[in-house]
Parts: sequence; structure tokens; C-alpha cells
Amino acid sequence: MGLSISHWSRLYGKALGSATLKLALHDFVVEEQLGFEPTGKGEHIFLWLEKTNLNTAFVAEALAKFSQLPLRNITYAGRKDKFALTRQWFGVHIANKQEPNWAEFELEGARILDVTRNDRKLRVGVLKGNKFSIRLRDMQNVDTEALEQRLEQIKQQGAPNYYGSQRFGEIRLSPNQTNSEQPKSLADHKPIADHKPVIAQKRQGGNLALAEKLMEGEAIRNRNKRSVAISALRSWLFNEVIHMRIEQDCFHHPMLGDAMQLSGSNSFFVFDDENEKAKMLARLAEFDINITAPLWGEGKLHTSDTAKDLELACVTQHSNIIETLNALGLRQERRAIRIVPNEFTWQIEDNDLIMQFSLPAGCFATSIVRELLDV
Repeated sequence: MGLSISHWSRLYGKALGSATLKLALHDFVVEEQLGFEPTGKGEHIFLWLEKTNLNTAFVAEALAKFSQLPLRNITYAGRKDKFALTRQWFGVHIANKQEPNWAEFELEGARILDVTRNDRKLRVGVLKGNKFSIRLRDMQNVDTEALEQRLEQIKQQGAPNYYGSQRFGEIRLSPNQTNSEQPKSLADHKPIADHKPVIAQKRQGGNLALAEKLMEGEAIRNRNKRSVAISALRSWLFNEVIHMRIEQDCFHHPMLGDAMQLSGSNSFFVFDDENEKAKMLARLAEFDINITAPLWGEGKLHTSDTAKDLELACVTQHSNIIETLNALGLRQERRAIRIVPNEFTWQIEDNDLIMQFSLPAGCFATSIVRELLDV
């Protein structure tokens, strides 16, 4: 079948040149932003941890081993990129067991920056967002004036809320490392000093290959792999709707029947009165609301009229995907088609572009990068 991820349209036109992303780990820095302050008391220990060249799951496994607790007692609010410098929270449910000396925790590429407590478990989905600092190196064929204009456009109007290539299984290999050598567990992990530079080759779509097997009726017994395949399939279909809206020049413009999400909320309402269009446009410009697209599942498609027609025209081209997702018992959900980077600043130093911004949880910084340059 071969589901592609390369055809999705850019909102503001073609890339303005090229650059190198993640030449070094500290070129891509991610810092979690919790939606609350830990209380400082309770039986849940919160660890503020910095890591490089480590998967979140590897760190969780190491923390479980060090604290002599079951892995289920170690939680996190979200997975973070391996090939980056990331700071994130881990939760350790210790109950009546004696707390270990966290200063003695050792894992090459990881260090605990702070320890506190909370009266509730750290769960997936509690994040407010993530703060990014990104350096794009060695820009080629870039008109800096045009780049500045594009950056200002994104700041003023946002960018497509595409799921990034990481969701679909982009795999990065170092020059001397084959795919079979990628560590699968803590025991296989090599210290950061043993790894060569991050970028050399990349292969895309590994998770989509799994998703295609799922559609063909092949059983995926590994629960994590099955979840990844389902997520990739659902995300791909969502991106297809964004692509269609850009192609039909209705990304920024509401259509009758659009489901409009209140910013900072999962709540939405249906735009069903053409007399309210000017009001909708004003609220969109103020970032008070966002147009949404479906995360496919069973149940009613929440749009109506013209918007529903567009979404059905898109998804029914992929009947095998919607049949697969329906059969899995997923329910219809909505996700904003636009992301707006907060606290967005940038600097151009020689041939490097350095950006700082924050995004809501679940949004991909690479979708901002994609509107600027090929990397």
C-alpha cells in the first residue's frame, strides 16, 4: 500500500532553503511545562531529570531498577525525543518503602536536577506544553529577508498542526550503527560517549509499515507496537484532512459546519450560522478558537454542512483506514488544525537560525520547522 508522508502541503509555500537539524544533541532542547506545581508532599516522588541520547522508556526502566520498584511504579507525562537534550518529569510511587538516595543514581546521559513530592500520581496528559530551543545549522540558499517574513507569518497566524515524522516512525542511524544495533532495553543501552554523531542516515515510516500490517489483518501481539501502529494510522488520516484544507485554501477560513475548538480546551462548538462568519474570523485571528479536524473513530462526525462534506470527501478515499479504526472501537475526537507558537523569538547567527517557543502538549516543533526550511 505504501502510505506516504512526503506529499502534505506547506501552508505558506515551498521551503525557503535547507539547513541541518540535530547535528548536535543540544541543537534540539525540549523542556516540559507542567500544568500545575507539585505540592511538595505526598507519596509520589517527582524527579526533574535531564537526558540526552536516551529514550524516555529506558530512563524509566533505569529508575525502576535503581529504586528496586516494579516498572509500573515509574510514570511520566509524555515521551521525549531520544536525539535531543530534554528535561522532563518522572513520577516514582514509593508508598511506604524507604526513599533511595537519588544523588547515587547513575545513567550515562541522564542526571536528576531536582526532587520533590506530590500527592497525586504523574499521569500522561497532565502537561500544559513543552518549551523548545532549536538551532538549524548551515542554512543553504536562504534569503534572510524572506525567512524573517515567514517567521513573522507563523508568529502572527500559526502553522499547520501536523503530526511530525516522529509519529510515523522516522529512524535515525549513526554512520557505524545498523538498525539491528538500536538498543531495545536498558541492558542493551550504550553510554552516550560510545555513540557517533546523531545525523547520518534516516529511514521514514516504520510505524506506518506496522499500521499497514494491521490493516491487512495481521495480528500485532506486542501491545506497545500495536498502540504505535494505531496512533500512526489515526494521525496520518488527520494530516490528510489538514493537507486537503490547505489545498482548497480553507485552512484559515471557517466553513459552515466546522467544529471550532476553544483555545486551551478540548471543548468545541459547531459553526452553523453564516451570519456569524465575521465573528468567527475575528476570534480565529485573536487565537480564541481554532478550526478542528477529526481523529477518526466510531460515532458521529461532529461537523455538518460544507465542513462535513469536505472531511468525508477526504477520509472516504481511505476506506480501509476508517474501517480499521472503526473496528478498533476508537471514538471520534477532534484536534485543532493550527498551532500557534507562544513566546516565539528567533535570532539569525551567521548561517544558523536559532528559535525559542512553547507549544501545547502533543504538538510537534518539527511542524514549525517544516514551514521554514528543508532539513
